[in-house]
Amino acid sequence: MVILIKNAEVYAPEKLGRKDVLVLDQHIAAIGDNLKVDFGGAVPVTEVDGTDMVLTPGFIDSHVHVLGGGGEGGFATRTPEAVLTDFTTCGITTVCGLIGTDGVTRDMRSLVAKVHGLDEEGISTYCYTGNYKIPINTLTGDVMTDIMMIDKCIGVGEVALSDHRSSQPTQAEFERIVADARVAGMLSGKAGIVDIHLGDSTRYLDMILALVHNTEIPYTQILPTHINRNAELFDAGLDYVKEGGYIDFTGNADIDYWETVCSEVRVCKGFRRYYDLGLDPDHFTMSSDGQGSMPVFDANGVYKGIGVATSACLLKEIRESVDREALPLDFVLRCVTSNPAKLLKLHNKGHIQTGYDADILLLNKKDLTVNTVIAKGQIMVSEGKPVKFGTFEHIRK
Repeated sequence: MVILIKNAEVYAPEKLGRKDVLVLDQHIAAIGDNLKVDFGGAVPVTEVDGTDMVLTPGFIDSHVHVLGGGGEGGFATRTPEAVLTDFTTCGITTVCGLIGTDGVTRDMRSLVAKVHGLDEEGISTYCYTGNYKIPINTLTGDVMTDIMMIDKCIGVGEVALSDHRSSQPTQAEFERIVADARVAGMLSGKAGIVDIHLGDSTRYLDMILALVHNTEIPYTQILPTHINRNAELFDAGLDYVKEGGYIDFTGNADIDYWETVCSEVRVCKGFRRYYDLGLDPDHFTMSSDGQGSMPVFDANGVYKGIGVATSACLLKEIRESVDREALPLDFVLRCVTSNPAKLLKLHNKGHIQTGYDADILLLNKKDLTVNTVIAKGQIMVSEGKPVKFGTFEHIRK
């Protein structure tokens, strides 16, 4: 497919100014001024008017429960699987799927099948092996073998620490998992990263700090997520970045509610602190925890039911960071584009650059809402509406 985008304000994620972008098949073929394409009518060309639009790399959501999550309140609280438009309509073109608390009724066979299915439907997908539990529940029986021999598998996760739902691993057990993931990544050319779920315990990042301080394993092998879960954990996370670590913010589609029931740090406020401290702009990412469960309470703290996290929160947090905190768009875009691409070693992702994958998001400049989404060179959303649905989505509708 040939797509020519004209006169868009390009953020690659760094600001490039007004440019044209040419897509040939699944890659970005050219970026420049006044680009023209003429195949003599032999090849159809789709032209997209990017006037009054911001063009960015497609978003990378690095922490999604694609099989559904939840279940901590009993079988009836299991959340549903994700479908294609859960991602494309929010500007997300790359997803990393994982398993959380429940590694029994959701397993690696189902996860690998699910990410392959989403890939076949049009977006790029990866996964982690394991879940909260150590020892790791793998597909092949071994962490290193999963990472090296399963094409979609790029690391381990989400392993739970500092949480009452954790399997309470010893320091030695934890370090062995990270070490095995690192070596498997080196041997296979993958990230071999370990995605760490952090809970509310006051142990915070203690086990992670012990690992990086007392072994030869570098900070790049670990990505602690939910870092904005509470104010104290967030403070610890900022200190961790100061010494060279990486942190992952969790977006929240309903932070106005959550700010009233706990001390969760609003993402835009967290970004503002990060920015004002002058911390390394390459060392933070943001993910959605999409399809994970979110308990809902009334004004008196009484449990009412289960909500479902959504990947739509990523764009909402980007917009809020620009509107409420006046942060530069090129700074906040890094957390869902170039930064996760680099940390997860997703080659040819996360940048608007010649030769890179044609994963492109066009936002209406006035309000940063989704206009057009291109994934692997195919138009998935046009004028804010999906033009391609998942295999069975028409049945749901």
